[in-house]
Amino acid sequence: MRHGRTPTTGKVLPGRAPGLHLSADGVAQAEAAAERISALGRPPVAVYASPLERTMETAKPIARRLGLRVRTERGLLECDVGAWTGASLRVLRRRREWRKIQAFPAAFRFPEGESFAEMQARILTTIDRLAQVHQGETFVAVSHADPIRAAVAATAGVPLDLFQRLVVSPCSVTALVRGDSSAHVLCVNVTASLAELGLS
Repeated sequence: MRHGRTPTTGKVLPGRAPGLHLSADGVAQAEAAAERISALGRPPVAVYASPLERTMETAKPIARRLGLRVRTERGLLECDVGAWTGASLRVLRRRREWRKIQAFPAAFRFPEGESFAEMQARILTTIDRLAQVHQGETFVAVSHADPIRAAVAATAGVPLDLFQRLVVSPCSVTALVRGDSSAHVLCVNVTASLAELGLS
């Protein structure tokens, strides 16, 4: 699940900068998502979040409704955008490198930061490790748009160079099934009822 909206969503590339909290809209989104997730017939058994404030604040209403605690998981962190942390998206879109990010992200590394390939390997290692811990169960992992898109692409067998075509909106739910012998994408970017997932 992606974190809820913040005051800079769509305006700034926040990266891993601390101190960015949910906006009032984001808080409402998190509460609504918590209600949908808690209504699942087979509720999640654990709630994880990256250690940034916006993901922790999104995860807390979910954990509260499920009677669980939020577990911090560094593997769910946003991509390390290095020297671009906190930069205006309007300014970044005018840079030559931005076109490369959109067309060939698999070959791009953020200056002083992480590559998209490294980010994808990290998020997959993390969710597969958590899936082993909770084998046969459902858990929630609150992360960020790019790591979630990268995990969906890998699960669906889509090349990383095409992962920017996926949309992961604030507080949307994406459901994956990953195991030793199978990998399935159940849904992507869901902001409405989760009843159709059949987790009952």
